[in-house]
Amino acid sequence: FVVLFVLLTAVFFWWQQGGQARYQTVRKNWTPAQRKNSRRISISLFVLFLLILPSLLGVYLSEIFNEVGRFILMGLGLNIAIGLAGLLDLGYVTNFAVGAYTMALLTSSSDFGLNEPISFWLAVPICIAAAMITGFIFALPVLKMRGDYLAIATLGFGEIIRVLARSDALKATIGGAQGILQVPQAKIGGFIAQLMGYILDPINNFLQRFELGILATKDGEIVFGNPPQIYYLFILASLLMLFISRRLNNSRTGRRWMAIREDEDVAAAMGINTTNAKVLAFTLSAASGGLAGAIFAAKLGSIFPTSFELLISINVLSLIIVGGLGSIPGIIVGAFALVGIPQLLSEFAEFRLLLYGIALIVMMLVRPEGLWPSEVRRRELQRDDETAVPNPLQN
Repeated sequence: FVVLFVLLTAVFFWWQQGGQARYQTVRKNWTPAQRKNSRRISISLFVLFLLILPSLLGVYLSEIFNEVGRFILMGLGLNIAIGLAGLLDLGYVTNFAVGAYTMALLTSSSDFGLNEPISFWLAVPICIAAAMITGFIFALPVLKMRGDYLAIATLGFGEIIRVLARSDALKATIGGAQGILQVPQAKIGGFIAQLMGYILDPINNFLQRFELGILATKDGEIVFGNPPQIYYLFILASLLMLFISRRLNNSRTGRRWMAIREDEDVAAAMGINTTNAKVLAFTLSAASGGLAGAIFAAKLGSIFPTSFELLISINVLSLIIVGGLGSIPGIIVGAFALVGIPQLLSEFAEFRLLLYGIALIVMMLVRPEGLWPSEVRRRELQRDDETAVPNPLQN
């Protein structure tokens, strides 16, 4: 893991310090066929690397990657509200909690579950829909709020959900402080598992020659039980949200959000319906949190209110700031920096908040645009520096 992290860090700094420009210069000389083949080869190698990574990492490091994947999912969602639309949401843990509790209620065989629990795969879209409905409802009272007032209001929503989850008022429904137990693992069975077995088994037989492997069938099922298996759920969900986030960034809706982020009054004067745009941002932002919560519930096997503290929202916000507001690669870098490294150095876990604070202060002073800023954000900061009024006290 350390070697992998050092390698990725070296590639990152090379890319930031002119590597991207040199790559684009070389790529301009390629023919369209060469560019297409290069893209196919790169994607194939990347997918193969992701598939065999759990067998390289083992159980402990796969668990760390699962934690990183969980925060990447939430970071991609919160980035829609904060990074694109400029809506400071400090209660994002609400969406995560709604997704987790919905999964537990729909699939658990305990007293709090359904009489006939449904499968993980049927419950996932319901969890996402429940989180989106929650995001929509919570957006309505705060549409006229901005800045600090919006942050305080959304912070209150997060605390309301946590208190309700622990209260006796809903104990008969969601278990109160005792939570919900017996949440089943995600699994694939039947014809789909057999079909996947025809594809995965030959690949596994080949990779076993090199002491490697990928997800495999067992007794006609594919069970996502241990960390290396759960890793594939987070990878699949993260890739899906990465695709959606990238499409949103380059869409007309994304440009509306960016206009609202820069100046809401000017955006309204230009004919943008800021109310609908902000409601949509809160609603779509919640979807990724609900998906992360659904996978988290199946991974943990039980749900407790203590799993949904305010610190989760702070962690997600921190990784977005450190990685770069509005930057999709920045979210991944920020998650590895603020979640992966502290998990790896577990002996320093008690100093995690101190490290977060130091990292945020250093980033604001040294690199305010983040480790991997978006092009728009980088240009904005450069323009601000160029138009800044010189300090007369500086010689």
